[in-house]
Amino acid sequence: MNILKSKKAISVFAGFMFILILCSFVSPFSVDEKSEQNKIEYKIEYNKKKHNITLAWTAFGTSGNYVITRGGSRLASDFVSVGSTSKLTFTDNKPNGDKYENYYKVTRNDITIIISLENQIFGDTMYFYDRKHEKAETARNEINSQFATIGLGGANGEWTTKRQAYYFKPNVNGQTYDVGGSGSASSAEANAIELGFYSHIGGLGRVPSDVKLGAIFTRPHLSGGANATCTFWRSVENVEVMRDFSWTVSQSTSARRMLIESTSKYISDIGNTNFWGSGGFIADTHYTTDRPNWKGQQQWYTRNTVFPAGSEAMGGSYNMVWQGCVNPPQADEKNSPVPMTPIIREKPFLFIDKDGEYKVFVPAWQKDRVGVSWSSTDMGKGKIQDLVTEWYVTKEDDTEVEINNALTAGKNIFFTPGHYSLNAPIQVNRKDAILLGAGIASVTLEPTEKNTWGCIYADDKDGIIIAGLLMDSFNSTTYQIRISNEGAKVDHSADPILLTDITCRVGGVQSKNVQIQASMQINSNNVVGDHFWLWRADHGSQKGGAARWTRDRCKNGLIVTGNDVTLYGLFVEHFQEYEVLWLGERGRTYFFQNEPPYDAPNQASWSSQNGKVDGYAAFKVANTVKEHHSIGMGSYAVMTGTDGNVNKKNGFEIPNSPNVKLEKMCTTRFAGSGNIQNVINSEGGSTATGVKRVLSYNNGSGTQPFDEEFTLPSRESYPAYIKMEK
Repeated sequence: MNILKSKKAISVFAGFMFILILCSFVSPFSVDEKSEQNKIEYKIEYNKKKHNITLAWTAFGTSGNYVITRGGSRLASDFVSVGSTSKLTFTDNKPNGDKYENYYKVTRNDITIIISLENQIFGDTMYFYDRKHEKAETARNEINSQFATIGLGGANGEWTTKRQAYYFKPNVNGQTYDVGGSGSASSAEANAIELGFYSHIGGLGRVPSDVKLGAIFTRPHLSGGANATCTFWRSVENVEVMRDFSWTVSQSTSARRMLIESTSKYISDIGNTNFWGSGGFIADTHYTTDRPNWKGQQQWYTRNTVFPAGSEAMGGSYNMVWQGCVNPPQADEKNSPVPMTPIIREKPFLFIDKDGEYKVFVPAWQKDRVGVSWSSTDMGKGKIQDLVTEWYVTKEDDTEVEINNALTAGKNIFFTPGHYSLNAPIQVNRKDAILLGAGIASVTLEPTEKNTWGCIYADDKDGIIIAGLLMDSFNSTTYQIRISNEGAKVDHSADPILLTDITCRVGGVQSKNVQIQASMQINSNNVVGDHFWLWRADHGSQKGGAARWTRDRCKNGLIVTGNDVTLYGLFVEHFQEYEVLWLGERGRTYFFQNEPPYDAPNQASWSSQNGKVDGYAAFKVANTVKEHHSIGMGSYAVMTGTDGNVNKKNGFEIPNSPNVKLEKMCTTRFAGSGNIQNVINSEGGSTATGVKRVLSYNNGSGTQPFDEEFTLPSRESYPAYIKMEK
């Protein structure tokens, strides 16, 4: 049996020398065995000059020597004996050449602990695989064995507290991680990796083809596998898929920087009813052989992706936006190809550089881009940062104190998977500071009762990046993420602020009443958002209906007061007032997906504009705005928790102004008796008679909304401002 105890890094490494810190790894035990083994502590030190590795541990077992074996990875096929000792320390003077290819098992009696440098850096929720030392099937078998407890529905799936990331080291000597197989990834014959909730797959190469996987499948747990509308919270990036990529998902799922050699399907072919999903997002990806088909997906946003030659439709039902893509489908009522991406910076990612060290690649800003950011031999434009010297790697017992101290010391933050309790917000008050989570939902930030402000506050500084984080709310706060305070004036056009793969969740699991004023508030100018899901939960482990309406309170999903804000792939659902409220000038949104709240108990409790208008528009551009342009907008009625007499007058509301324009809008009703009575400004017709579309609305003849004064969230952003720049 194997056990390692999770410990937090206590020091920044100096140069190339690793300081002795506590190391961790977890594997299955009975409760009694775990209790005993968790008392064991251990340390590891690498001496670069002597090229040796010293281990130390606290006593365990009852008698005899400690036997030490070494493998090239955690799951290496072979572990060789390197010695034994009666002492509590051991030095390996002839370790493997790469310091990260030294995993030690220390055994006494029937107890084994595992110690490695990688584990001491990243903790016990990041799993590393190395084909150089493991069989092709090793990684797949381990990931799929965990799927039964972390990937399915119910208590062990959608609302599980487990968080994990799986990282694959680059292939060598023509090897791959493909175990072989055939057919769709959803079939048993495909031998696919099945990726579950709150999980992430990351390739550690410089380019996607450095890590070759066979097939990937995200198995839905509803309707016998045919319904993927709750297949949330998972991500994959920087890998090549050789056989089939069956990314059967909905919101808060991110596929980035991928090379897909072949794909038989893009959706599930299991279950006994027609497939449907509510996805999704893919970006910076190259399909080399097959044009995928989204088929029963309600909507999808695809950015800067290359498809094989052709222009035929690729599935989807209501709202499909293809931006900066090569060979997208032709434009029609549901397909909206946008020729280029006006400004984008790809998400940073972890990798192993040519010198064998862990680094983070931070892509550069690009304008008017078409296609992917990388080639088969080139990472793309950007900067490389050393993880050990320039970053602080968190562990789950870190709080805002350790994180803010590291930011103040000039470090960027790499979050390992887990839950992080915050007594006050993380403050990002330094130019070019980066918060990077391992995945899209593997890292969860959770305010405590002491924290009445929010999870993350970022100041009005150039070049800030916040990526790959889930903000949850078990307690009442003003916001979940806020970018500067109202009235921010700085021009960031030369180095914008980037928010990417951000999830904000209100409700679903906590039993007490909470009140969030707004999930996200963007007050800075020149902010770029690349994939958000802002979600007031429509279901969960707690009672729904009227109980949810009063228990899980949040007025707005997104409030934008900054100018020149550009958003790609915006998903916002179920908030109690205007779900998106746009007050800034020259805003742009490319793709918007929405469902109104299911649970407004009656019309009197859900009326806008001083009670004159039924419901709240999903996307509201204030009458004071002079310039705005958004494209690819969908809002779908599912008003199932009401008294049966609740409707929404408009899906979208904008001023009748020459330079304010929305394009390709769609409304429909999925369930419930309530309807969206008009698409935009009292025009377009009611969902009572089916799907409604408006191709474009610009200074139209519809009814302009009444003028309003909006009550914005409290301006108090933190208990005290932390100065992070000299």
